[in-house]
Amino acid sequence: MITHKEQIERLILVAAQKKQYKEEEAWESLDELAELVKTAGGEVITQVLQRLDHINPGFYIGSGKVEEIKEMAQLHGATGIVFDDELSPIQMRNLAEALQIKVMDRTMVILDIFASRALSKEGKLQVEMAQLKYQSSRLIGFGTMLSRQAGGIGSRGPGEKKLELDKRHLKVRMEILQAELAEVEKHRQLIRSRRDKNNTPVVAIVGYTNAGKSTLLNQLSGSDVYVQNQLFATLDPTTRGITLPSGSEVLLTDTVGFIRKLPHHLVKAFYSTLEEAKYADIILHVMDVSSPHLETHQQVVYETLSRLQISDIPIVAVYNKIDTHVEDYPKDEHATYETYISAKEGIGCEHLLSVLEEILYSNMQAFEIDVPYTNQDIVRYCHEYGERLEEEYTNEGVKVKGYMPKDKFYKIEAYILS
Repeated sequence: MITHKEQIERLILVAAQKKQYKEEEAWESLDELAELVKTAGGEVITQVLQRLDHINPGFYIGSGKVEEIKEMAQLHGATGIVFDDELSPIQMRNLAEALQIKVMDRTMVILDIFASRALSKEGKLQVEMAQLKYQSSRLIGFGTMLSRQAGGIGSRGPGEKKLELDKRHLKVRMEILQAELAEVEKHRQLIRSRRDKNNTPVVAIVGYTNAGKSTLLNQLSGSDVYVQNQLFATLDPTTRGITLPSGSEVLLTDTVGFIRKLPHHLVKAFYSTLEEAKYADIILHVMDVSSPHLETHQQVVYETLSRLQISDIPIVAVYNKIDTHVEDYPKDEHATYETYISAKEGIGCEHLLSVLEEILYSNMQAFEIDVPYTNQDIVRYCHEYGERLEEEYTNEGVKVKGYMPKDKFYKIEAYILS
């Protein structure tokens, strides 16, 4: 929990409803911001929504509304204001000067949560890089704001020790981080190449934050990844091996949850984590059917996958929390397979594994061949790339039966035709 001088920050949330968006959507986003603030350890005093034809380039909201919020903050003893969009450096500075109180935006809150949840070396490097990129163009605004009130939400992680550095020092630090991340990426590519060599299929779990992805990973693999009913409960990707009904092994990877208004530079900073989905053989799109905002969540997930240039991978729509007895919810029109589960209760998980097996073996070619002992390279090839092999040794050679990936079957086919 984030506190300042042993007190929880008391915050007012503010959003501007642009004319092209429905009021319901604006309130949905504000409610989600409230959950983010609570996850970061803050207390929400009230939420303010202003309808605007155009965003004010100087203050984000109208100048009259700024004065109203200032009076509201003084009346309720607020310690800060959080805006539901990413503020420009000019908006940040102007608002801090006008309100005379700590000013934050949605991006700062998300970065703060990420800073508290990153446990791996890569995760910490990514968070720091994202924070420094964000802060580098906002030094003046941050300096004005935090000179009055240091600490609290938005200043966790490297923030406190970096805000007083000038852009030159920030640039040097970012170059160092970039080099370290490049080394981490080399290691990730090495691991990925080993997976390819071992011919182990990879299944990536994606979905909106708090949809139940980590719970599903734990249920299928028997692991104990941290699970909590809050946004971004886990940040670092986790990979576990699981066994399908046929006995085949696959790798299951949990990825960081998606969220609306996730800034481009933040997506880019976590690309190496999210790209696990890009190189997966199957994507599980986990959805919380009990959420009243499921349709919006689906849109955000596919927009993010598009930004990551992820396509042409089989997608399984995993409708989670069916034990909540919700009957009417929007279906995932992008998925080619679907299954209904309760990850927490384990309901439907066996069927999900069967669906995974069905998809994987749809890309496999069944074969049965007799190989003389003088041609053992074919047997070795079967061992290297084959699945569910059965062997029988006879006087003439080896009878091999099993499945082969279609893109590897050419050698078996050439042997059969020879």
